[in-house]
Formats: sequence, structure tokens, C-alpha cells
Amino acid sequence: MRYPASLATIIIDVDPAILRLGHLTLSWYGLAVVLAIGAALLVGQHEVRRRNIPLDAFWGIGPWAILGGLVGARAFHVVDNWSMYASDPMRVFELQQGGLAIGGALLGGIVATLAVARLRRAPLLSLADAAAPGIILGQAIGRLGCLVTGDALGKETGLPWGISYLNPGAMAPDRAISYQPVFAYEALWDLAVFGVLWMLRKRIKRPGALFATYLALYAAGKFAITFLREERRWLWSLQEAHFVALSLAVISAGLWMWVYALRQGAQSRTVPY
Repeated sequence: MRYPASLATIIIDVDPAILRLGHLTLSWYGLAVVLAIGAALLVGQHEVRRRNIPLDAFWGIGPWAILGGLVGARAFHVVDNWSMYASDPMRVFELQQGGLAIGGALLGGIVATLAVARLRRAPLLSLADAAAPGIILGQAIGRLGCLVTGDALGKETGLPWGISYLNPGAMAPDRAISYQPVFAYEALWDLAVFGVLWMLRKRIKRPGALFATYLALYAAGKFAITFLREERRWLWSLQEAHFVALSLAVISAGLWMWVYALRQGAQSRTVPY
């Protein structure tokens, strides 16, 4: 059933680009990503100081984690939407137009962090715990960038909070219908997870446990909310984001077992993680 855009309570008719200077475009999406990264770094730095972790360890890994996250986010988006880029591969580099898969950002950031932390011999698990609240807060802010671009939309809907797009620059596939604002659902879930982590950050003492909690909570919400999306089905009627969420859940479970093993096997010594 098709729902006309007139049923939507929220109608967006805003150019996704804030400013164009030749080939350089400043977009609302890009601004949201910058604000998200800034918020994640500020909260992470606050937590690093509170935990008495050397700041150089945090800043030595942070930029690489961000770079790995951006590469992973774009790569996952392009793979899942290859039909959009096959005819014009150079569009892959047009990040200002939107199109970052947050699950890919997490997996890319984790891989980059593991590689750099190993080289720098950094306190990896403690740093991950310090970064967790800021990461999920940044995810919530970044998701709001989809409000103007029309990215991360769900199925057609007749619900009163449906959203439709009139500007031709938006990524919404059809201007005549109303969509579920999945990006808003994810942002709200991310904020709820941030609240939980912020309350638990002084109570959970085992290194790595807070980060494992973050991964588990985020993965659960992402898996459920993705059922409202209409993207390419990969296997068993599941979308790419479903499998990313499952991967994060597996990483969380493995981290919990690792933390427990460290606790059991190192009761009388300081763990360098």
C-alpha cells in the first residue's frame, strides 16, 4: 500500500547542502558527522582523565579509529548499495552527499584500534571503556544528519510521524510517499544506551566490560530497528545491517568471555589492558 506524502506530519524541503563553493560542498550530513566526532572525542577525553589513563594513549589511537571508522562506514554503504555506484564509481568518494553505514564504522574502527593499540602497547580495554559513552553519543548525533539528507529511512508508512522529502537533492527514493524515520528511532535508542552507560561507567570495574555492554545494547537495538528498513536482503530475509549487528553481538560475547578469563586467571596481578 502506498501512503501519500500529505499524510506525513514531518515534511522536509531543505537542500542537503548548506554551502557550495565550486567542487567543495558543506552539507548538513557532513556537519552532523563532524559534530558527532567532536562529541565522541570530548566525552572520551573526559573519561580518560577520570580513569587516570595517559592522554597520549587516547590521542595516539583516536584519529586512527576515526579514519578506520569512516573507511568502514563508506565501504559497507557502497557494498550494500552498489547499484547506485556501479555506473559512476567516482560517487564513492562523495561523502558529503551522505551514505555512511554505522555498523561498518564500528567494525572499521575496532579493526583500526586493535592494530594501532597493539603497535603502541596501549591499555586497550580501559581505553575502550572510556570511549564507549562518547561513541554512542556521537552515533546519536550523527544519525540526526539523516534528517535533511533523507538517508536511513524505513518502509512506507501512514503513521502520523511519517516523514517525506520534497527537495530533489534528498536521498529519499520517492518524493510522493511517507517513510518511517528510522534514523530518529536509532538516535533515540543510542541516547538511551548513552544514559545507561553513563550510569554504569563508575559501577562496572572490570576493564572491557563497559565496552562489551555498549556493543551488546547497540547491537540489540540495531538488529530490531533494521526490520523497519527496506534494503537489499542478503540471507534468510536479513539485511546487511542485521549481520553487522550479529557480528557486534558476537564480539561483545567474546569480549565478555575474555574479560571473565582475565579476571579468573589474573586475580593477583595487574592486567595490562
